[in-house]
Amino acid sequence: MAESEAESELKATVGGKPGALRLSRKQSSLLVQAGGKKTEVPLSQVVWAEANEGNVLVSALVRKGNLALVNWHCECDAAAAKPWVEELMRAAYGDVKPRRRLKIIINPVGGPGRGRQIWEKRAKPVFDAAHAELDVTFTERQGHAGDIAESLPLDFDAVVTVSGDGLLHEVLNGFAKRPDARKAMQIPVAPLPTGSGNGFALSLIGLKDGLDPAAAALNVIKGQPMDLDLCSFTQAGKTYYSFMSQSMGLMADVDLGTEHLRWMGNARFMYGFLRGLVSLKECPVELSIKVSDTDKKKMVDTHRALRSKRVASASRPDLTDTNVEDLEDSSLPELRFADGPDHEWITFEKPVLYVYAGKMPYVSVDLLQFPVSHANDGLIDLVVQERTQRGDLVKAIGVAPKGGQYWIDSQHYFKVHAYRAKPLGPGYLSVDGEAYPWEEFQVEAHAGLATTLSMLGHYAVDF
Repeated sequence: MAESEAESELKATVGGKPGALRLSRKQSSLLVQAGGKKTEVPLSQVVWAEANEGNVLVSALVRKGNLALVNWHCECDAAAAKPWVEELMRAAYGDVKPRRRLKIIINPVGGPGRGRQIWEKRAKPVFDAAHAELDVTFTERQGHAGDIAESLPLDFDAVVTVSGDGLLHEVLNGFAKRPDARKAMQIPVAPLPTGSGNGFALSLIGLKDGLDPAAAALNVIKGQPMDLDLCSFTQAGKTYYSFMSQSMGLMADVDLGTEHLRWMGNARFMYGFLRGLVSLKECPVELSIKVSDTDKKKMVDTHRALRSKRVASASRPDLTDTNVEDLEDSSLPELRFADGPDHEWITFEKPVLYVYAGKMPYVSVDLLQFPVSHANDGLIDLVVQERTQRGDLVKAIGVAPKGGQYWIDSQHYFKVHAYRAKPLGPGYLSVDGEAYPWEEFQVEAHAGLATTLSMLGHYAVDF
């Protein structure tokens, strides 16, 4: 690239002070100079630029602890303004379509009960600055988001849930009830975190910014579609779909047994875990597994190789280049293991403290439970914690945010195609944070059945 193409400067008065706007494709950044103050912003964080004769507006998210929206109002030569702004927008968005049309579904009392406030103060201004077209609905009851998804027109660029992880569970199962279910699941779904756990947002955006609504809004604005595996969950002849996790024993009690403490936010999970350590109650379950891999070191090596491959290839083309109506077969996939376990399955024989299965790395800010999981490898990550001494589990608390418990000998980690659980006594069962009957069930993975948005093309976790 020639130097003239790599950098482009627009002399301007910025906020009433003499300065300049300098676009650097080489550095992938925008430098804003106003008087003696200079602010450099990655192009990925520039959400809008427009020129009205000699007046230029540039909007971007600037790091001030969390990401904060900043609008620069500039005055410059009218003839130079329009082509420079057009060049900036091309550099900032690349192949991504600006001004996305978004269906926003908000749980106004999600998590600690501040869903509406967080949306209005931290997220909506970012979408407005990016000139997104918003269709907003506040949920009024449990199951409302599923009803919306079941009848939603398929002309949105994405569906955004402003809540914890439970609302997304409703949306995907609403899609699954449609006669055109597979077409509906091609519409990307993305989280805007206002709940207690927010595992999906943490997994997509990373530990640093995963709880920041502005960063999540940026992911919706700039992210490209990424295939997302789902798990079919079959119980009593009915099939549901899980996008995040299923848990039994201690970890289900941590989630469902602290529902009355939602006002505590994420801290309720730590309280529930410490409470469970007092009793160390065994999880009464018969567990059958269709195994793909059990070698922890090999799984880490595979994880890193897949991660490198996906960094190179990024994600699939933007939704604007596809048409969901062109999908020939809109039915959901048949269950491959509907007949249940056979001779190729194994049974876990040791006493179990908890069973935790998942499709994304983080389940909360304090727990990187599935550090080698991938969005679209077609496998479920299954953790079986055998009953062990309290001291081992207490030590695991300190390393859990970085996934250190993965290496504990008593924590068995499997990559699986499917598994079946048969309760042998009373207990809890949580699916994507929602309570399900503690009855026999089977789960299997379905590769790339749904779609999300990602600015990276892979989960934001280093392990």
